[in-house]
Amino acid sequence: MNSFDVIVIGGGPGGCAMALDLNRRGYNVALCDQAKFPRDKVCGEFISPGADPILEQLGVLNAIEALTPKRLKGVAISSYESAEMVIDYPLSTGSELRPTSLSVPRYQLDALFLKQVQSAGVKVFEQHKVTDFIFNDGCVAGVQGWDETKTSFSMTCKVVVDAGGRNAASLRKFSLKRESKGRSKIAFSAHWQGVRLPEDYCYMHISRPGYTGISSVGNGRANVVLVVEGSALTSAKTENPETFYHRVLMQNCRRSKMVESGERVEPVRSVASLAFAVKPVPCGGLILVGDATGFIDPFTGEGIYLSLRSSQLAGEVIHAGFENSNFSKNFLSVYDQRRQQEFRRKFLLSRVLQWLIYNRPFCNRVMKSLSSNRGLAETLVGVIGDILPAEKVVSLEFLSKLLFGTLKGDEILDLTKVLK
Repeated sequence: MNSFDVIVIGGGPGGCAMALDLNRRGYNVALCDQAKFPRDKVCGEFISPGADPILEQLGVLNAIEALTPKRLKGVAISSYESAEMVIDYPLSTGSELRPTSLSVPRYQLDALFLKQVQSAGVKVFEQHKVTDFIFNDGCVAGVQGWDETKTSFSMTCKVVVDAGGRNAASLRKFSLKRESKGRSKIAFSAHWQGVRLPEDYCYMHISRPGYTGISSVGNGRANVVLVVEGSALTSAKTENPETFYHRVLMQNCRRSKMVESGERVEPVRSVASLAFAVKPVPCGGLILVGDATGFIDPFTGEGIYLSLRSSQLAGEVIHAGFENSNFSKNFLSVYDQRRQQEFRRKFLLSRVLQWLIYNRPFCNRVMKSLSSNRGLAETLVGVIGDILPAEKVVSLEFLSKLLFGTLKGDEILDLTKVLK
């Protein structure tokens, strides 16, 4: 039986970042993923500017740049077919340069990450599906599962990091997933050739029954993502997903102008029930990172940043665990506390944005407020882009007085409920 200091489940950005971090700290790390790379997944495929320093620290930024990815200057938002409002990311502190976000196909990004992990000396096990955990005195002490030949395997370790995403083994084993109380969402994604994008921005078009994010990923291709409420697809029972995807794209005049001259070059992929929360891990020896810790409905590319940053926080706590020979539930819970403290306001902002999207008069009023105050707009995009702290915008006073203008009594009540 193979034995390691740490076993990481999942070869996405969060899992690979975790493996690279712990490998650099001198630990013997193994990484397991059920897929054979390169592999693809539904994703907006652009990474918020706040991720650049983390990618550089991990030693992968130059390799990503070598892929000649698109660099996006910010977002262009259209509310219910109004003209797009173009918002650049705000100037960096002490610099005259504006940050940009990376836009790169996910299959390229994940394959690159895994190659970097292998080059660093981490033992990588592709097509190894973890189905259960090994326990020692009530703590997780290893994993077991099946490889590509359907042969069982088992490995032991001091601590397991589950970066397996929304279908993580830990979520199934311990029934940790709590579905969102709000409306369920479904995301559809496909690459297109020949889409007309005026400039290097992510174009967000908000209109019923949801919103789209359209951005160039280089080589003349664009990723076109549609996010809708689950009820919209239910009401269109006679349509297959591809027909529904095309119909909704084209019913918005702004985005139809962009994609009408283009051609979809791959099947439409989808993922359902996006948002969910996660209960605390019930035992020692186990830490969750990335989407396995919970998922917020995507809006402007912050998902990969959250995965990378959670891996950073986890690496610090795991290193302290080795120094103290302590991987108990109580000791590792420090990670959850730090992660919640750092991300709580960002998650609140996401909930506010989702509430805003599906209220047309309110959404239009917000866009009018942002268009009249460029500094306010850049601050909001800076927070969304993870280059400014969420405290800048997440308060009832700021959102009601500055961001949303003057609210009526019932609107203030609704916003208060969202912020709770």
